[in-house]
Amino acid sequence: MITISEELNTTKPSTEIAGATVRLAGDSGDGMQLLGTQLTNTSALSGNDVATFPDFPAEIRAPRGTRAGVSGFQVQFASEEIFTPGDGLDALIAMNPAALLTNVQDLKESGILIVDEDSFAAKDLKLAKTDVNPLDDESLSKYRLIKVPVTSLTRTAVAELGMSQKHADRCRNFFAMGLVFWLYGRDLTPTLRFIDEKFGKKPEVADANVRALKAGWNYGETTEALATSFHVNPAKLTPGTYKNIMGNQALVYGLVAASKLSGKDLFLGSYPITPASDILHELSKYKHFGVRTFQAEDEIAAVCSAIGASFGGSMAITTSSGPGIALKAEGIGLGIMMELPMLIIDVQRGGPSTGLPTKTEQSDLLQVLYGRNGESPIPVIAARSPADCFDVAHEAWRVATRLMTPVFILSDGFIANGSEPWKIPTEDELQPIEISHPAGTTDGAEFLPYQRDELLARPWALPGTEGLTHRLGGLEKEDITGNVSYDPDNHQHMTHVRAQKVENATELIGDQVVNGPTNGDLLVLSWGGTFGACATAVQQCQARGHSVAHTHLRWLNPFPKNLGKILSNYKKILIPELNTGQLRMLIRSKFLVDAEGFNKIKGKPFGIAELVEQIERQLTT
Repeated sequence: MITISEELNTTKPSTEIAGATVRLAGDSGDGMQLLGTQLTNTSALSGNDVATFPDFPAEIRAPRGTRAGVSGFQVQFASEEIFTPGDGLDALIAMNPAALLTNVQDLKESGILIVDEDSFAAKDLKLAKTDVNPLDDESLSKYRLIKVPVTSLTRTAVAELGMSQKHADRCRNFFAMGLVFWLYGRDLTPTLRFIDEKFGKKPEVADANVRALKAGWNYGETTEALATSFHVNPAKLTPGTYKNIMGNQALVYGLVAASKLSGKDLFLGSYPITPASDILHELSKYKHFGVRTFQAEDEIAAVCSAIGASFGGSMAITTSSGPGIALKAEGIGLGIMMELPMLIIDVQRGGPSTGLPTKTEQSDLLQVLYGRNGESPIPVIAARSPADCFDVAHEAWRVATRLMTPVFILSDGFIANGSEPWKIPTEDELQPIEISHPAGTTDGAEFLPYQRDELLARPWALPGTEGLTHRLGGLEKEDITGNVSYDPDNHQHMTHVRAQKVENATELIGDQVVNGPTNGDLLVLSWGGTFGACATAVQQCQARGHSVAHTHLRWLNPFPKNLGKILSNYKKILIPELNTGQLRMLIRSKFLVDAEGFNKIKGKPFGIAELVEQIERQLTT
């Protein structure tokens, strides 16, 4: 039986620090994601602000021990508000040579480097494609190298249970977890509870993991290699109830909340694709909230099923990533032509084609704006962080139903898989989404399906409503009546109407806000998952006395009304993007400003230090 409430107290000195950035790296089967998740949850329960960045191998079954198979999880926990999972690493835990060689360059000088020395045999070095054992030369001399026989100590810890060596080695991550928990003063209780819940029906497995966890903690307490542990005080966050949440999970909560706030049952038509699949997985758990999920046979069926659900009066959603969005293009165009409300969620990843399916990128902006035939404008909103996904889902559905149009939600792999504390809103903080449908009639009057209101939205007529018979489909419609029309003047008119309707979203989205001076030498303009790094970098530059401000775009189509005025107030504009400059091209084209780009396409998010360097370079040239 697991003792859930057992507390272990260190007898060694504890050094107070403001925060720490820790990366856990090993083979894809070494349980690094589990270790990272437990460290994150425990830190959140300790009151720290946290931000994470899981990093998965791109191949489903990459060969063990190879660099392609390295799985990592980075977490920053701090006593102050943070916006990123950290820059340079304070500690790196490497479970094999491949993990060490692919991650050690991010470790700060004098940072703590903990390795499983049992995993540095000749065969392990060969798999990692290195002829020299880095533990034996001077290549790691600038770090605090701590060699721990993790594998053999884990086997010793579980020896009494009579487990096979294979099963004993599966507990290595819990030994490493215990050591990390000792190093940063983390409480074992939440992880003991997790072990009981997950492995309670397999008492021998639960017992082995508990023994390994405590053995790792005890190693930290007894080894002379670690003279002190570290303590991070709770962060001063806005009072409220918090939950540690991942981006995809926050999107699900936001979508379900929006469905309830609008009085609509939710329908998701989706085809699995990394990194969007978890939205389908998570939404399928909420049937008791009127949620219906459909795993379609392909992307085309997925988007078409969503169009059918919207026609029937439901909150319709389809999810994918870049390759799937390409396949949905004609269906999205149909939704635009039919003027039906629908949410299309694109969780971006590295491309083109299969590209880097588990890595992050911002390269789908032009695709979602223009990747359809004909003139087919669509509103586009982008989440800035995992917790922000909740609010984005609500706002996107409000605009979609008010303007009667599909709306794109842009997320990315960094946001989807990363996590941070989310302040759970109270019921009175959530605004209802008002939706009205035209009432039926029996007086024989003609129903006009394209008669528009002041924002050019047409009525959302539900099928089967008496007296509301009308045409709907992909052929061009006559204005007001909705009859099929091949008249060239009508087509030009309807094209302009659909474009103006999307532009009218500016009446709903509010003005753009600037953080920093309202005019000056440099404005950093960002969008999507670059928010945290850009905001932090600008704050650091402002603290150094630089004339720099930051504004982050939530809506990418249409742009906020006052964006042009904001851009004109600064001598230089810098646009950091995880692509080759897509927003920069749009800003230059629309506002005729000579914006500079800072672009990175490596499957990794921006580091704060590299942004600070680029900002200061812009200010001095």
